[in-house]
Amino acid sequence: MGNMYGYIRVSSREQNEARQLDAMEQSNVPRENIFLDKQSGKDFDRPRYREMVDSLSEGDVIFVKSIDRLGRNYQEILDQWRFITRTKGADIVVIDMPILDTRKGKDLMGTFVSDIVLQILSFVSENERKNIRERQREGIEAAKRRKVVFGRPRRTLPPDFNKLLEAYTNRMLTANKAANICGVSRSTFFRWISSEEK
Repeated sequence: MGNMYGYIRVSSREQNEARQLDAMEQSNVPRENIFLDKQSGKDFDRPRYREMVDSLSEGDVIFVKSIDRLGRNYQEILDQWRFITRTKGADIVVIDMPILDTRKGKDLMGTFVSDIVLQILSFVSENERKNIRERQREGIEAAKRRKVVFGRPRRTLPPDFNKLLEAYTNRMLTANKAANICGVSRSTFFRWISSEEK
């Protein structure tokens, strides 16, 4: 048997990978062979994933907690699966779906069944990604209808801004000093000047 690798993916830096790490430890994947990406599963252009695949040799095994951690693009999941198992000669184990363990059932029937399951799960994974995007879009539209303002709240001009502006204009204050007195960045200070001029 070759090397054991684990692949973990979370969609954002705020998400926690502890659940996936626990699954890797329970599968006896060496900690130094676990690759983690913190980015979307929309495609496979992920640095740690690429590094892992490049280091694969025939007989190696990749463990992944669930198919959606591998990716969320139906066709690309199928392409990567075939590349890893056929071109690289490595195996894949989806921990949450024991039927997707390419070390088992290498006969025609086993391959046929796992291919069908893989296609269904890949479809479900991509469909869920589309549903997430649709729910986000609907949520944003609903918030806009309720007049929810997105982004940072706009800072209001301090009451003595005109005096500061006059001091800045007469070169009694630098832009940095004036911005510090207002408690804002230089760019905000200049934006205020621009809006006052308008």
